[in-house]
Amino acid sequence: MKRTSRLLGAASAIALVALGATPALAAGTTAGTDITNTVSVSYQVGGVSQTAETDSDTFTVDRKVNLTVAEVGSAATIVSPGETLAVTTFQVTNLSNDTIDIGLAATQQTGGAAAFGGTDNFDVTSVTIYVDTNGNGTYDDGTDQAVTYLDELAADGTKTVFVVSSVPSGLATNDIATVILTGQAEAGGGAGSEGAVLTSAATNTSGVDTVLADGNGGLSGDADYDGLYSAADDYKVLTAALTVVKSSKIVSDPVNGTTNPKAIPGAVIEYCIAVSNAAGGTTATGITVTDVVPSDLTFVAGSIKLDGTLTGSVCNADGTAGGTYTAGTTTVSGTLSDIAAGSDGTLVFQATID
Repeated sequence: MKRTSRLLGAASAIALVALGATPALAAGTTAGTDITNTVSVSYQVGGVSQTAETDSDTFTVDRKVNLTVAEVGSAATIVSPGETLAVTTFQVTNLSNDTIDIGLAATQQTGGAAAFGGTDNFDVTSVTIYVDTNGNGTYDDGTDQAVTYLDELAADGTKTVFVVSSVPSGLATNDIATVILTGQAEAGGGAGSEGAVLTSAATNTSGVDTVLADGNGGLSGDADYDGLYSAADDYKVLTAALTVVKSSKIVSDPVNGTTNPKAIPGAVIEYCIAVSNAAGGTTATGITVTDVVPSDLTFVAGSIKLDGTLTGSVCNADGTAGGTYTAGTTTVSGTLSDIAAGSDGTLVFQATID
């Protein structure tokens, strides 16, 4: 009789059966998933089929941690001096194969090149991070919730995050403040409680090990495989730069009339208030001019004209009647139309020398 020797050994070392396909997601197979495959070896003895020999192997998928933070809009956020709800927008994405928490921190750059050109030269104040609570992609004051971390962000999940700040007064056009949002991978698993910072496992275990697999946002202090990812945005100031020039001329006097008139009692003097908005900025709105008439002059009723033109720095005899004179305070006032960058507005009025 011929004997057949069976040397099967540990069949788990032979991969003879292919694994089934899984959905193609950025995060991949979920951490903690047990993957089992079974090998089957059939054979015959003396031409007679024997019972197949089988063995299985199981391993547990480890946690691959990856995240990104991206500025939304790819341009600086335009702000005005004194603005109290200046909003920069970011998207934070969990590319891990597990649900994680993501700690959030907003810091300010100190000098140097800004994110979208120019140089960082001031700091904003009252910097607060909010999550887009209603998911509309727009910051809603009083609705969106202030946060310090994203709680239980699922694999392949994305949240819109806002950094909201106040802009100091007294800034000039093209002043820039650069703000940096950093996300840090933290353990999930406990809703409403921020998890511990995740680090790569030093050794392999039979359980779920952690591997940091993140890239970096190209900013200082942000390296590959450190569980951190950062992105920057700029607050760029665009403002109106107004200048005011006040001048006067004698229109007539009781002796010479309008021919070479002199500033004698009874003469009529015309004041020209020219308001100019420098080029390169933005439109100035809500412009109110106030001028107190000196005690040695008497205001000429109905003489106020608004929104006239200039020749050089001299007001022309045009404009629209309007404005107000308050006798109790001897004050002339008027509201000018909006003045675009590189344009002018005027207020003209007359008074008689007592």
